[in-house]
Amino acid sequence: MTDTLKHSRREFKKGVLLEGDLPKNPLDLLMSWYYDAVDQGVADANAMSLSTLDVDGFPVSRIVLLRDIKKLESEKNELIFFTNYESSKGGEIKACPKGGLLFFWQPLERQVRVRGRFEKISAADSEAYFSTRPRESQIGAWASPQSQKVGSREALEGRVAEFAAKFGAGGIPCPPHWGGYRLVPDMFEFWQGRPSRLHDRLRATRRSQDWEWERLAP
Repeated sequence: MTDTLKHSRREFKKGVLLEGDLPKNPLDLLMSWYYDAVDQGVADANAMSLSTLDVDGFPVSRIVLLRDIKKLESEKNELIFFTNYESSKGGEIKACPKGGLLFFWQPLERQVRVRGRFEKISAADSEAYFSTRPRESQIGAWASPQSQKVGSREALEGRVAEFAAKFGAGGIPCPPHWGGYRLVPDMFEFWQGRPSRLHDRLRATRRSQDWEWERLAP
């Protein structure tokens, strides 16, 4: 196993990222790379690693799905995801609303790091998105006490059955403990794999109303 890890390597030859490729707003490049991943058939191209800090100051990461991107005229970008506000990530965001996202599209040999501050979106926007979810997912949002201990799989499925019976065939409202967050970025870092580990790394940092680009050593 150790030898396999030591000798597991390959060259990266799928693309380049040069200064002439950079837009004024880094969100445009993120969106372009996302659509490239979709066009290439990358599964779950909107999957991203969400990183927060726990009460002891340790970083905590998990995969969530990006559900919306907004580019406002003020250049204040927003990347939106949804979760249970009472989950561990919800508690961590409440205690420290700073964090990061990481996208990794392996078939394109690309990754993007995003850093910024979390904010809750409006209840109306959360409700609007919740209404588009599959009914089973809506019931699950009510039934799952996310991040809390449950006695067994059967106990969890029992809760699902209880809420399914409660709502019957009628509409299911958005739970008050469930909704969306936006990450308002102040930094993007784009990584394009290159041969000999001389990768392209370009970072955009927000300066007032503008973005400042710079190249980093790989």
